Amino acid sequence: MYFISTRGDEKVTGAQAIALALAKDGGLFVPETFPQLTRDDLEKMSEMNYPERAAYVLSKYLDDLGEEFILDACKKAYETFEGEDPIPLVRINEGLYILELYHGPTCSIKDVSLTLFPQLLKRSMELLGYNEEVLLLAATSGDTGKATLQAFRDVKGTKVAIFYPDEGVAKMQKIQICTQSGDNLNVSAIKGNFDDCQRAVRKLFADKDFNEKLQNEGVRLSSTNSMNIARLLPQIAYYFSAYLDLATSDQIEMGDEIDFAVPTGNFEDVLAGWYAKKMGLPIRRLICASNRNRALADFLKTGSYNVKRNFFRTMSPSIDVLLSVNLERLLFEVCGRKADVIADRMKNLSENGEYSITQAELKAIHNDFYGGYATEDGTVEAMYDIFEEYGYAMDTHTGVATAVCYTYRDKEVDEKDRTPLIILSTANPYKFPQDVLYALSGNDVKDSFKGIKRLNLLTAMKPPKCLMELRYKPLRFKGALQNDVKKMSDAVLAFVGGEIVPEPKSEK
Repeated sequence: MYFISTRGDEKVTGAQAIALALAKDGGLFVPETFPQLTRDDLEKMSEMNYPERAAYVLSKYLDDLGEEFILDACKKAYETFEGEDPIPLVRINEGLYILELYHGPTCSIKDVSLTLFPQLLKRSMELLGYNEEVLLLAATSGDTGKATLQAFRDVKGTKVAIFYPDEGVAKMQKIQICTQSGDNLNVSAIKGNFDDCQRAVRKLFADKDFNEKLQNEGVRLSSTNSMNIARLLPQIAYYFSAYLDLATSDQIEMGDEIDFAVPTGNFEDVLAGWYAKKMGLPIRRLICASNRNRALADFLKTGSYNVKRNFFRTMSPSIDVLLSVNLERLLFEVCGRKADVIADRMKNLSENGEYSITQAELKAIHNDFYGGYATEDGTVEAMYDIFEEYGYAMDTHTGVATAVCYTYRDKEVDEKDRTPLIILSTANPYKFPQDVLYALSGNDVKDSFKGIKRLNLLTAMKPPKCLMELRYKPLRFKGALQNDVKKMSDAVLAFVGGEIVPEPKSEK
């Protein structure tokens, strides 16, 4: 399998796509073709456990890494998840299910890909004969940062530099990021929002002077952000696995269509579902759920993308995103894989903050996607309703998806429709204890760990050990930099050069 750029004619192997992260022309790598899984393939996968299912799907794309290696990597990655089933499907009522994607070591969906990432990267580097140290540069709205830091902590031959928006992540997310141990790690807060961090990281990848200085240090640049295809591909597997769980438990017949609802900011998790559909999985609609930062929802309705709007900090910070990077991959497909068209649109987005697609392209998107958004009140209401009626506690991002599902079923689906709906749950409720506690009980606490205690009393749900252990860990990374690419570059180069400053001073 080869991968091609969304903006040019670059063509690379799977190993190259993982190691490079971003195409030389600034485009994202996408599969040259979509492998097809037949009814026989699905029947075969029905007998597999989750690591085996994940390896089966992943091997169709990363064949140059080797099937045996990928199976072993998946087994090692998912044995770090809690429970016998790493990705359990929970039945809420007839036709409504929750896919819990948060049982990994950092309690978020990001673990699905990032527990695998170090093994995929190492294998790719070996196949390519690269011997340099790797710098993994990433922006985070909370979950990617912690999952990356945890996965690459003290991994030989790697350094990790993470940027996150100051005051733009939840309290527990910030504690997770800023207490992380590891001599090869560095974390910097940025004065701004997640889009500012993400935009700056893309600029650093394109900065020739920055890259030359890294090369002089014997360092190769890569990324664990979702622009890297290694973040996207492992997520395809849980769509297949959820479907097969329904089929093997006789809740659907093999071949029946189902819907998925996905809370998303950067569009990679819902795009993975679309890739699964392209591979032959019987998905009817993908419900793309946004919060008040509704640029993506508005685009899916109108075909016009515009980031020149107010940015809101919400109770679902991991999807507080205006600039959805992975949308570029979808647009590449619906425009007929015209790289020049995508390059022009991305240029307009960079220079003018907007672009539009054709009505034919929008119609093609509407065949597969429904876009909606939830207000803060709507999110709280959905979380409360599910807990009150079914005793199920969900995090705020899952609450966004649930609220949008209510709208979808009211407006888009006949009341007699019985198509099963699976909501992706992207984080453990205890990662956002204050907001979840408020939604379920109306009580408000300032301290995250008091929030955990009270939420435990209310729900009887066991708090994750990895979060409880954070209470007595000192913050290792403090302060914040201005939103300035040069200063971010200087901070990264100082870190790469061996200068680690555990407690940087905040810049005014």
